Amino acid sequence: MIMKGNQTIISEFLLLGLPIQPEMKVPLYTLFLAMYLITVLGNLIIIFLILVDSHLHTPMYLFLSNLSFSDMCFSSVTIPKMLMNMQNKKPAISYTGCLTQMYFFLFFGDLESFLLVAMAFDRYVAICDPLHYTVIMNPKLCSALVLLSWVLTTFHVLLHTLLISQVTFSSNNIISHFFCDLSALLKLASSDVHINELMIFIFGGLVLVVPFLLIVASYARILSSILRVPSVRGICKAFSTCGSHLSVVSLFYGTIIGLYLCPSSNNSTVKETVMSIMYTVVTPMLNPFIYSLRNQDIKGAIKKLLTGRKLPFPG
Repeated sequence: MIMKGNQTIISEFLLLGLPIQPEMKVPLYTLFLAMYLITVLGNLIIIFLILVDSHLHTPMYLFLSNLSFSDMCFSSVTIPKMLMNMQNKKPAISYTGCLTQMYFFLFFGDLESFLLVAMAFDRYVAICDPLHYTVIMNPKLCSALVLLSWVLTTFHVLLHTLLISQVTFSSNNIISHFFCDLSALLKLASSDVHINELMIFIFGGLVLVVPFLLIVASYARILSSILRVPSVRGICKAFSTCGSHLSVVSLFYGTIIGLYLCPSSNNSTVKETVMSIMYTVVTPMLNPFIYSLRNQDIKGAIKKLLTGRKLPFPG
């Protein structure tokens, strides 16, 4: 901390990290390191397969490759620093480093929300209007949806980053978390943060609630369309088409709803930590497995890769 006149300027924050006993540090460090490596490797494999296999050059896999990249970066924003702090006696992060971590954490979290909406729209068109699928989901529209996701995310996160950079902090620089979460930073503020909280309420709804409602609406239409299909085989195929995406949506929004919309007065810090680990560590690790185990195209590409068969590279 630096004193400037009568004002204390925070130069670094201390991250309390995980509420664990000292004897559990080594086992948990090993576990989280393994989970992080699996996350990076799993998502890299998905991206690689989609890149090199021309059979996977479809709208769904364009969105999936961006989702895998987002998941990999999302975990990389928090886990390496958490592992480093588990080994350090002083788990510190600089002020600039804290804002940077917060920026990219919000960025890749928001990006995943928008990409899941694009994927839901893709599944809706594939099932509800299959005859016009290639016309509607043309490369131009798909690229526009991906670009729009990145642009909206950038503007939203820049807004919160600029607002938090105007906030002043008291001498208390201890963050009760394992990463620089926006809400945790606002708790330490010594200046007025009503504008920050208002923007979180307004834009948080636009970034999380509206996408979630759009996904629910898409699946309501999909379910209605499926129930009109007379053959059991057709119903099974439709559920198979949506199963992977629906599983990922459930994991992503389930943890967020459990954390932010179902508050608990007892053991709130422990609950926040556990739920945060779910969507920063567990969910990005599980997503590649969900898509590889439930998706015939991905499984086929993996089998070709493992058996040494030539992948159909794009011409």
